[in-house]
Amino acid sequence: MAISSPSRKPLPIEVRGSARQPLGMSTAQFLRDYWQKRPLLVRNAFPGFEPPIAPEDLAGLACEDGALSRLIRHDEKRDRWQVKTGPLDEADFATTGDANWTLLVQDVDKWDADVAALLEPFAFLPSWRVDDVMISYAEPGGGVGAHVDQYDVFLIQGLGQRHWAISTDPDAPKDFRPDVELKQLAQFEPTHEWLLEPGDMLYLPPNVPHDGVAFGGPCMTFSVGMRAPSQAELIGDFADYLADRLPEEARYTDPDLAAARNLGEIDRNALERLRSVLPFAGAYNDATLLDWFGRFITRYRLAQQPAPAERPVTAAALDKLLAKGVSFVRHPWSRMAWARTRNDCMLFVNGQAHPATPTLAQRLCAEREIALTGEPDATEQALLVALLDDGHLVPRKAKRG
Repeated sequence: MAISSPSRKPLPIEVRGSARQPLGMSTAQFLRDYWQKRPLLVRNAFPGFEPPIAPEDLAGLACEDGALSRLIRHDEKRDRWQVKTGPLDEADFATTGDANWTLLVQDVDKWDADVAALLEPFAFLPSWRVDDVMISYAEPGGGVGAHVDQYDVFLIQGLGQRHWAISTDPDAPKDFRPDVELKQLAQFEPTHEWLLEPGDMLYLPPNVPHDGVAFGGPCMTFSVGMRAPSQAELIGDFADYLADRLPEEARYTDPDLAAARNLGEIDRNALERLRSVLPFAGAYNDATLLDWFGRFITRYRLAQQPAPAERPVTAAALDKLLAKGVSFVRHPWSRMAWARTRNDCMLFVNGQAHPATPTLAQRLCAEREIALTGEPDATEQALLVALLDDGHLVPRKAKRG
């Protein structure tokens, strides 16, 4: 008879903090159970909290050159949002009214030592992981709309009350509204809602949909945000770092080159040479490496681009050209290469990638002028239309006997 082990109680999403434990638990427990895993509301994280900066001083800082600030207004009736980036001036605040606007100022800890002291309770995190203290001042109804952040953030309520709504649904849609300058979510269905008082703190890991709105009166929230560079930023900067330190004479070489079997093909031998010359290429699969290199090598040292067709080319227009026996000339500024992957074939043209068939891709790379017989399939048709539209192929009437 099997004995079932007692199920572990679900972790609480709300706890109570104290001056000794602002997180409501030990830092070890917080890092193990919540950090980058799940949200946490800590009531009374900072007992008797007093804002280290006054609203009028924050507004003054927003008017300084070099300060990063935004003034956000919401027309509630028409659901329109207006964003003004600083430096601001007194006239900007004269017309804000007493509702539905927010002032955001980033990096306030760099300007004010008392605000910088708010970072001391977070010394359990590596200092290089901490980004800044951003302060938002809002009148009732003020906020920035439902959104997600790509980094961890601790939201400390400093003045007044703020209503927070979050969604812990892992399948919550994260599409943005196309009509708003801010990256607001097009849909937001909260799973938890709270009203935060001064001294309360809400921790949110990355990608948790949330919305905070000032409630009842003036409101100040202190946001301790983390640094979280994207993979694109890391790879781009590391590549620049390496490039600056590599000698000019270190280049792609192929002393083992054999005669090309298929003109224009980036074959497996070329791929292996790339892996040997690129420091971190081994981390990427063949398809990714081929897609990058095909785009790169067909735009490398490319002086000009062909002019696109005067009129958009359609599939019907292509059919008419083929019916007339028209051949197609490759533009002299069009550089092409192709590669096979496990499931398909790609033709690279001046930095762009197009699905292709191996037969047509090889012919386009090998022949300056190509005449087609028979009806192209759907992939070939889409490819020819794209190349004609971009000016890489130019129609020429076939010579008649």
